[in-house]
Amino acid sequence: MRLYPALWLLAALAAGAAETGTVLRPTELRAKPFADAAKVADLPASAAVEIVSRQGAWMQVKAGGQQGWVKLLAVRTGGGSSGSGNASGVLSAVSLFKTGSSGTTVATGVKGLDEESLRNAQPNPAQLAKLGSYAVSAGEASRFARAGKLTAVSVDYLPAGAPAADPSGSGRTDR
Repeated sequence: MRLYPALWLLAALAAGAAETGTVLRPTELRAKPFADAAKVADLPASAAVEIVSRQGAWMQVKAGGQQGWVKLLAVRTGGGSSGSGNASGVLSAVSLFKTGSSGTTVATGVKGLDEESLRNAQPNPAQLAKLGSYAVSAGEASRFARAGKLTAVSVDYLPAGAPAADPSGSGRTDR
C-alpha cells in the first residue's frame, strides 16, 4: 500500500523532468529530421537544449523558444541540467526511466536504409550539385598533400577471391 504514493511521486517527476543537452558546435535547427529539411534557426555552440525525442541519427529539441531537429552527434546529453545533489540524481533517474537514456551516451549507431526507403528514393539535384562543389583538381589535391607533408603510397589490389581484411584491425575476415 505504501508503494503507491512513491509511484505517484515518480510519475509526477517524470512528467516534469526533461532531458537536457548542450550543443557541441554551431549547428542548424531543422524543421524535420532530414539534412535537406528547411532550416528553422542556427544554434550556437554551448546552447542549452531540451531533448523532446530521438529518431535515428536525429534529436528533436527545444531551444530559444523554437523547436526542431538537430543531428544526434551535435549534442552532448545531460549538459545544462538544473538542480544539484540528490535532486539532480533523482532527475537523472527519472530521465533514464522516461527516455531510456542516462545522459552518458558514449557511442551511437544508425541503421542503414531499408528496402522501402530505397524503393521510394527520389533524386535530389541540389544535393548532387552540392556534392560536385566539393571536388578539387589534381593540382589542388597535390598542394594540400604537400602542405600536410603527406607522401604517396602505392597499394596493390587484392588477388581475385581473396578475403578482405577487417578495417578494425581485429584480423576477422568473415564480414
